[in-house]
Amino acid sequence: MVIYAASYLVPVSAPPVPGGAMLVAEGRIVETGTLAALRAKYSVPVHDFPGCAILPGLVNAHTHLELTHFPSWKIRKDIDYSPRSYVDWIIQVIKIRRTLTHQELELSVREGLRICLQSGTTTVGEILTERLLLPVYADSQLGGRLFFEAIGHDPARSVELLTNLDNALSAFSGGEFLPGLSPHAPHTLSERLHGEIRRLAREQGMPRMIHLAESREESTFFFDSTGKIAEQLYPHVRWEEYLPPPRRSSATAWLDSLDLLDGETTAVHCVHLTPADAEILRHRGVRVVLCPRSNERLDVGRAPAAMLKKLGIPLALGTDSLASNDSLSLWDEMRYLLDVFSGVFSPSEALSMATLGAAQALSLADRVGSLDAGKRADFLVAQLPCQVSVEELTESFIHTADLRGVFMAGYPVDGAVPQQP
Repeated sequence: MVIYAASYLVPVSAPPVPGGAMLVAEGRIVETGTLAALRAKYSVPVHDFPGCAILPGLVNAHTHLELTHFPSWKIRKDIDYSPRSYVDWIIQVIKIRRTLTHQELELSVREGLRICLQSGTTTVGEILTERLLLPVYADSQLGGRLFFEAIGHDPARSVELLTNLDNALSAFSGGEFLPGLSPHAPHTLSERLHGEIRRLAREQGMPRMIHLAESREESTFFFDSTGKIAEQLYPHVRWEEYLPPPRRSSATAWLDSLDLLDGETTAVHCVHLTPADAEILRHRGVRVVLCPRSNERLDVGRAPAAMLKKLGIPLALGTDSLASNDSLSLWDEMRYLLDVFSGVFSPSEALSMATLGAAQALSLADRVGSLDAGKRADFLVAQLPCQVSVEELTESFIHTADLRGVFMAGYPVDGAVPQQP
């Protein structure tokens, strides 16, 4: 057993504790409190970090680490152009993915895992497209949830996909990762495959993550089956024969009509939600992951964050991938969130969205996301500026502090710091 102490302990689930500390044993948090109180109860070594704050390891609720090397692939594969729309970008991603070898994907994932740890992210909600990469994640120090991705309209291929997914889940061995399922998006799966993924997830007792309402193109497609998804994306992947009749519906309402939304569903992006859509998500208990920098990079708009917050919909933060973002840093994401949604979120709320809120979105809040007894001892040590008050604490380390340590299961991660978050 060992005690870790600092000028402030920031549990996230409770107010900051001046002179706070936590007792760690066998990789888990045993107890938290003041250093004086824990010293009085336990005669164990103390690692003290004066002038610092201890806070939970960050939780990135939505990543595609397979695409970490995407910026360099664009140049090397001679597919380096600037997409003019969301669908243009999707087609570019597909073109590049088709040229990649297993080794290129593996190196990309390893780099993504390294970058995450270096910036203080200890848990990710990762979309796993290539299941042969599972051992790379299992060998990592990171933990989280691996969402096996499902895409397709062809009935025969869908049957094969479901069989493979069932086998992969039954044999799952992901180290500190747990499994999940990701029906990619409303328009990239057939109605039947959506239903089968829901059935499989419920049978296996695992959550689902879906990209929802990310672009205007999706809204247009679900209303009258026109636009760039119908005219460019479907022909590009040879889905012309599966073009649906006009639904005169939003994607959210369509999913709800099929009983595909529930408390084990996490929706990512949610930029083009109507008020009625948001009410559906609230009523069904759906969690939402915001990726504001990715949305800005792809010029798809901004999520109705104030409305989602007002409705009490659980919110989390994710970076998405380096195919649509400049970094995998949740510090960058928090700063951007506070800037573009000025007055909507406080620094403490931003930090919660990148820790406990994200853990809840991944159905991992019993394991990570806050400094509470029983959870894994994943935490960060952040240097604080001089004379910071409790009120200024969270804002100070989001905007100005630098990391002095990244700890996984109570042990420091070699090479993760020092660096600016």
